Amino acid sequence: MKLSLAALAALLVVAPAMAEKLPPQRIFESPDISGPRAKGVQLSPDGKSVTYIKTRADDLRITDLWIADVAGGEPRLLLDGKQLAPAERELSEAEKARRERAGVATRGVVDYAWDDLGKVILAPVEGDVWVYDVGAKQARQLTKTPGDEIDAKISPKGGFVSYVRDDNLFITPTAGGAERALTEGGTELKSWGTAEFIAQEEMDRHTGYWWSPDDKAIAIAFVDQTGVDIVDRPEVNATGARVVPQRYPRPGRPNARVDLYVQPLDGGPRVKVDLGADPDIYLGRVNWSKDGKTLYVQREARDQRRLDLIAVDPATGQGKVILSETDPHWVDLTDDFRPLKDGTFLWSSERSGFRHLYLHAADGKVIRQVTKGDWPVEQVEGVDEAAKTVIFAAHKDRPIDRRIYSVSYAKPGEPKALTSAGGSWTVTVAGKGGAFAGTYEDPKTPPQTALYRADGSRVRWIEENALKAGHPFWPYAERLRTPEFGTTKAADGSDLWWSLRTPPGFDPAKKYPVIVQVYGGPGSARVSATWHTPEDQILLDAGYILFRLDNRGTPHRAAAFKTQIDRKMGQLEVDDQIAGAKYLQTLPYVDATHIGVTGWSYGGYMTLLMLTAPDSPFKAGVAGAPVTDWKLYDTHYTERFMGTPQNNADGYAKGEVVSRLSRLKPGALLLMHGMADDNVTFDHSTRVLFALQAQGTPFEMMVYPGLRHRGGWTPTNRMHRAMQTVDFFDRKLKGD
Repeated sequence: MKLSLAALAALLVVAPAMAEKLPPQRIFESPDISGPRAKGVQLSPDGKSVTYIKTRADDLRITDLWIADVAGGEPRLLLDGKQLAPAERELSEAEKARRERAGVATRGVVDYAWDDLGKVILAPVEGDVWVYDVGAKQARQLTKTPGDEIDAKISPKGGFVSYVRDDNLFITPTAGGAERALTEGGTELKSWGTAEFIAQEEMDRHTGYWWSPDDKAIAIAFVDQTGVDIVDRPEVNATGARVVPQRYPRPGRPNARVDLYVQPLDGGPRVKVDLGADPDIYLGRVNWSKDGKTLYVQREARDQRRLDLIAVDPATGQGKVILSETDPHWVDLTDDFRPLKDGTFLWSSERSGFRHLYLHAADGKVIRQVTKGDWPVEQVEGVDEAAKTVIFAAHKDRPIDRRIYSVSYAKPGEPKALTSAGGSWTVTVAGKGGAFAGTYEDPKTPPQTALYRADGSRVRWIEENALKAGHPFWPYAERLRTPEFGTTKAADGSDLWWSLRTPPGFDPAKKYPVIVQVYGGPGSARVSATWHTPEDQILLDAGYILFRLDNRGTPHRAAAFKTQIDRKMGQLEVDDQIAGAKYLQTLPYVDATHIGVTGWSYGGYMTLLMLTAPDSPFKAGVAGAPVTDWKLYDTHYTERFMGTPQNNADGYAKGEVVSRLSRLKPGALLLMHGMADDNVTFDHSTRVLFALQAQGTPFEMMVYPGLRHRGGWTPTNRMHRAMQTVDFFDRKLKGD
């Protein structure tokens, strides 16, 4: 679909002369330029309250816990993160790593949980544990130890608080009393109750223990990392440097061994769960049945082409495989498994070519398909067992929209849309009744959160965050450009969705440089009808057109669309991005010789590949924290898409960066990397530095002492990264 001048002109609202230009520094100052946003929204078990985390208006680095009554009234502060968080507390390396894996960038109240009875709220704060008594309306500190209490949870019935400290699992009565160690002898290499690096980083499993619903037992993982290779990782900080001997499993090399046990709380013996004869597997997911009589374990094969659901007797540890998903490419882990009170369960599968929901009997046999069609379910959001409905998110209308639906799993029919179309919705569904807290956003609407009934009608605002007078972004709102969405074709005929934003004061009779913002990797789409980061406004205000395209391999499409990259990452994705650039070059208002590209992580990898493609249409690029050789990345992610170096040598060779660098144009690259990155380790970039220096190719480099892949980025260094990027592109893309 080509954007005509007439269509473009119809979209434009010329900004009045008095419209303010957004000062770059304002984007990184308090209060949040995008307005007050509710995060981590939860409904109380009795349905009378909504709780959520919100960034402080006076400090973007600290978050508080708030509560709002469903019946109405103003939200009120429940836990003050600034008051509870000790400023001098230095987190342990284990907690820093967990926050990095989870993408937590603030201090204060960064997580919390209700018990199932709605009497107590648990809030871990900077390594210690606080509990809030809902009836007494009082908070108290439950732990105060030199070490960090990690992965704290409240038991379902509210009787205990559990946490990991020094690689062992402990419980404490919620009402107060003596702490009890459930495990002993844990060490950094042989730990109890924690999720191993690969589970946290790539499997979206951030815990290593699971409470039974009756508070009588806990399933506990035991992780043995002694066989995992040590990767000596430099960690360079502002005041010094050290070498960290990190246990980092690389493709084709040993993973951590993970065993699973059931520990009764009555003092009975710990029971080992039989996970099968092959120890080289992944512990994917662990769930308890509603009555606590069955422990469900998802066991994933090392090659990730098979996923088994095992029903385990927690008293004996013996289990039976009741369902297996197989795929010649890979099977994705999800959180869609939902056990029901009658012993049946919901499960999602791509066996039809699109991810859909199925109802299974207790023995694993399919009872019925619940959803169907040429569109994918993204994830299950909740279940209303009384109404026998499942609430789910899907990209049913367009891949760029995320909408919430419900459908009966007893008598399936056409899903009912619970939310409006044309934007993106995220929700948290109540444990009973189907009510939900929903957050909506679109390119003109910052995230707005409200409480909704099961039929989708709004009960009350939680954070309306309306873009109107008084909103932090309001003085600059007239400079917002509504994106144009469209498609172009891949070589195989697939539709590739794109978005295009023009700068304020856009004149279609002029020509503009373009910056392509790329990710391109599996699991993440960049083209979406969402509120974009205000950092983009820096580039728009600088006079650039911003373009995004989701290539083959990205989600929200048919299984066949995303699996085309199987065993050949870095190939089709680049072809598709170049097809997008060639489309751009046909537009009369695009300066075809001044197209840049930028991305972080997989996007940094793509930036390097796109700059070094034969006859590359890209004049310059900013590559952040790029993977440069898949042999240096981790097992679970890399082997899912590439296999191992031993069985896919050709794919690994074609997907690495250094052999392509002879095609890099002099001065075309700005390379960025955090100097404490423990995900895409710094040696990915040093290989590029060495090769470019050896061949005499000029380039630019910016490193960030002490910063990891995602975590630790303060407003100050985020601003520096943004301004360094615009400065580079100004020098490279605005004339010669």
